Amino acid sequence: MPPRPNLTLLVPLCDEEAVIPELLRRLAAAADRLDAEVDFLLVDDGSRDRTGELLREAAGREPRLAVLRLSRNFGQQMALAAGLSESRGDAVAILDADLQDPPELLGEMVARWREGYAVVYGVRRNRRESWPRRLAFAAYYRLLRRVAAIDVPVDAGDFCLLDRRVVDLLNRLPERSRFLRGLRAWAGFRQIGIPYDRPARAAGAPKYSWRRLLELGLDGLFSFSHVPLRLVSLLGIALSVCALLGVLFYLVWWSAEFRIAGRRPADVAGFMTLATLLLFFAGIQLLSLGLLGEYVGRIYVEVKQRPGWVVAERFGRAISR
Repeated sequence: MPPRPNLTLLVPLCDEEAVIPELLRRLAAAADRLDAEVDFLLVDDGSRDRTGELLREAAGREPRLAVLRLSRNFGQQMALAAGLSESRGDAVAILDADLQDPPELLGEMVARWREGYAVVYGVRRNRRESWPRRLAFAAYYRLLRRVAAIDVPVDAGDFCLLDRRVVDLLNRLPERSRFLRGLRAWAGFRQIGIPYDRPARAAGAPKYSWRRLLELGLDGLFSFSHVPLRLVSLLGIALSVCALLGVLFYLVWWSAEFRIAGRRPADVAGFMTLATLLLFFAGIQLLSLGLLGEYVGRIYVEVKQRPGWVVAERFGRAISR
């Protein structure tokens, strides 16, 4: 590691005009306290407000700032991938634009990086959000940890510092359905978490709707676990065994003609039983097809080999390509 390394601060953003002045002020203040050469790389993920205009004005005042504007909204994970591909630092720190990831924590992250950790990630000790969101996040992270084939840290988002070795590795990965916190764990190397309290947004409204959160969560589950497919297989075996036992019981009942709840086999019409079983098994089949479709859909995306993002414009300092 050089005595004064270069650090890139990577921030994806979309429609964040309300927070940009405070974001740039706090990034600059945090960078001035670091014993490193710091540059800022902001990725505008298809903003439709004045975000692009404000970033262009800021790039004229701040020589350390570079901006990458994508041709449309490709999603946060693709914006991060685009930024990582353009970064040039010995390490890259990833932060959210809403300042829920405090830039003031970068000093501690850099210190851990200097100790030899290749990945330093933030662990959310608590978060100032609505209780349904907090409950959903807590349940999801614990579910992911149980079913994933790798050890994904609990309550750790995209806020992290990555060594250049890890960045180069992530840039070489060809996959397009990206889940950074999972890929980061998959990469290995020495990793450590830093707990912090996640504040509320500095300004504006959350950009992740429940639908987009669900899509991101499914990407994490289906990209790093085959457990859903195994569960469907186990469910199919269990239902087959239950069906076989049911048939055997029914044959014995008809042969012995003993009473159950005062009724003999001939007293039961059987229509409701048959209809219920048909609906139940039809639901299981549709669920199985849906799970298979999730995996096949991701294979389809990978096979098409389309770029994950399209850069419309670069401005600010020179950016390596």
